[in-house]
Amino acid sequence: YEPTEGETLIIGQDISDFTQESIRQHIGMVMQDVALFNSTVEENLAMANARADKAAIVHAAKQAHADEFIQELPKKYKTLVGERGIKLSGGQKQRVAIARAILKDPQLIILDEATSALDSESERLVQAGLSMLMAGRSALVIAHRLSTIMHADEILVLKNGKVAERGNHSELINQTGLYKKLFDLQSSSGKVKL
Repeated sequence: YEPTEGETLIIGQDISDFTQESIRQHIGMVMQDVALFNSTVEENLAMANARADKAAIVHAAKQAHADEFIQELPKKYKTLVGERGIKLSGGQKQRVAIARAILKDPQLIILDEATSALDSESERLVQAGLSMLMAGRSALVIAHRLSTIMHADEILVLKNGKVAERGNHSELINQTGLYKKLFDLQSSSGKVKL
């Protein structure tokens, strides 16, 4: 989208200097609702990088903590996942999406509520995969679960469509704003692990 005011820069260059395709080549996404196709695990992973060989696919799956459950599937990487990945659990689908993003090897990662629908054990494994995915890359993380963003360099807290607070976890937790309130609520309910 063209900005209505101001400018959008990528490495100091106006975004209009780039094509959509050239931008998309450098972006990886892990969404809350993972898009998987009615094909094998291997084919779903290879969609991120058509040149990837089996070794690269397995390596990405191991980094995302997906290889563990894939090895238990009836046909391992050749197992059909069903329409929209119906044969996999939510946590398994998320780990496939993370492996796919790792395989793409993008410069920018966008995570949109990537852990919101997971149980605690699945979230732990997905968080470990996300850590591998984000290492050495820029990441834009959209989340309500604060455990997903606690280690971010900068956190923007939005309220009514506007930035209400800005800082890292340590800075925000020492204020009396919305972030601290949400953190206290989530840590008392066990949703945030320190």
